Amino acid sequence: MKLFVVIPAYNEDKTIKRVLEDLLPMELDLIVVDDGSLDKTYKKAHETLDKQPNHGYIYRHIINRGLGASLKTGIEAALLKNADIIVTFDADGQHHPEDIKNVIKPIIDGKADVVIGTRDFNEMPLSKKLGNQIMNLITLIFYGIHVQDSQSGLRAVSRNAAELIDIHSRDYGVSSEIIYEIKKSNLKMKEVPIKTIYTDYSLSKGTDTKVGLKILAKLIRNILK
Repeated sequence: MKLFVVIPAYNEDKTIKRVLEDLLPMELDLIVVDDGSLDKTYKKAHETLDKQPNHGYIYRHIINRGLGASLKTGIEAALLKNADIIVTFDADGQHHPEDIKNVIKPIIDGKADVVIGTRDFNEMPLSKKLGNQIMNLITLIFYGIHVQDSQSGLRAVSRNAAELIDIHSRDYGVSSEIIYEIKKSNLKMKEVPIKTIYTDYSLSKGTDTKVGLKILAKLIRNILK
């Protein structure tokens, strides 16, 4: 069974080397998508992946296209390389590599097509907690699905699910869009608890209250067009 880990990265030169070094010993196939970074993300990722050239691949967007576009690039690349399971993994250092085993197990056991890694909101700083709760509410209102952690960056999808999920969103709204695609395609979804590493750096990334409200406003504008 071929397992690929897709790592979207934009201006992550502070963490990308460590994230990749933590993953390389697991002998997974890694795909980094550098989303037009302006720092040394590409250079550091390339140097680190050279240590395991048969299991590391890097793609680069010439300009910044957004999280959704990066995930789309990475997932399509994994499918072309005959992936059986695809895991998405953030580049900011917030995920534990060991949790990959937790999110792929239901797929291996045939109990799910998609698995979402659910963070503990009680441990999440208030601004992040509010932003993520807003996105959970948006997902429920617009897509009719209640998910404990709709914005989690650690998820696993089977090959069949990856082929059915059609990503259009460019920004952080892609996480809610993936939930909608799961419902539309009648895919089996499970949620499993994961650990999260909070640092000042990781807290500066991802969905906070401001990002959540911007995505909500965008969805409303699209509906009113």
